[in-house]
Amino acid sequence: MTYTKSTFAALLVGAILSNSAYAACTGGSKTLFHCIAQKNGKQIEVCDAGKTIDYSFGKPGKKAELALSVPRDDVTTWQWNGVGRYMSYTVNIPNGDHLYRVFWGVDRMTDEHAVEAGVHVEKNGELLATVDCKADTVEQNLEGVDLKPEPEAE
Repeated sequence: MTYTKSTFAALLVGAILSNSAYAACTGGSKTLFHCIAQKNGKQIEVCDAGKTIDYSFGKPGKKAELALSVPRDDVTTWQWNGVGRYMSYTVNIPNGDHLYRVFWGVDRMTDEHAVEAGVHVEKNGELLATVDCKADTVEQNLEGVDLKPEPEAE
């Protein structure tokens, strides 16, 4: 089968964008985090919309199963302090007595620099579930995000 240059270019662009096709924060918002879950193929997305931080979870291309728009002042972050083996960042999105702790981290001491990313779902401080991401689908811009620091644990 032969392709014209324009057909080949369109196929190439489609292949490159296929992993990020659903990482489309809308309305001028910035993608802070996006990935596809390992086990169920659902997407996790966090968008910085300026006055709000938006979180969604659900099947790509479908209506989100959970969609939150939380005032920026209610969202916190934990930023790596430059010390230790694991470089990690989180954005903590509250929803009543639940907390969605979106995380990304890398083990700096392994040759492959193993990445861990996903969301921890907590209720009243108790971990209910962890949804891990497929490493090759992760897009993250959590480092240096302009949010309140997470309060220190007591």
